[in-house]
Amino acid sequence: MHLRVTFVAAARSSSLLAERFEDDRPLDQAGWDEVQRAAPELVPLAAAELRYCSPTPRSRATGDALGYAPLAQPALRDCDMGRWRGFTLGEAMAREPSAVDAWLSDPRSAPHGGESLTSFISRVGGWLDTRPADDGSRIVAVAEPSVVRAALVYALKAQPSAYWNIDVRPLSTITLTGINGRWNLRLDGVPQRA
Repeated sequence: MHLRVTFVAAARSSSLLAERFEDDRPLDQAGWDEVQRAAPELVPLAAAELRYCSPTPRSRATGDALGYAPLAQPALRDCDMGRWRGFTLGEAMAREPSAVDAWLSDPRSAPHGGESLTSFISRVGGWLDTRPADDGSRIVAVAEPSVVRAALVYALKAQPSAYWNIDVRPLSTITLTGINGRWNLRLDGVPQRA
């Protein structure tokens, strides 16, 4: 049986410029407002047989606000950023510019003492490949934008460096169809014009 896994990027917990590595802050007011505006299109995904989320406060709050009642999955957590946890990219760059350069240019490096980009992508891909096809064919997972990017890189068998070329906006969705190591990106519908 083929699976249909729809990832929903969590709503925001800060402005883009204030995003922090492994951010554990809850949704901010703008995030709650975004969820309310997107709800008419995203609530129907609650019909999925299995509903998951990253273990972050904003992912769980996004899923709960959309009526998914998601089960937190540790494998869908953000990349372990070691000593950079809680920093913005600019803060990490100001403290350790050569380490940030190494991290951005070599997907196997983990100069922060946490997880390499390659390991992060593999972890998310491993979660994707172990979804139980017998329990239902439709799955929804609310996750951090970084997790959605990692899932795309894994599913498309792209080079890890492609991760840096994927932009995932809050509350955007992507759907992957397939099973265990054989995934396809599915683009649905034409957006309605207001």
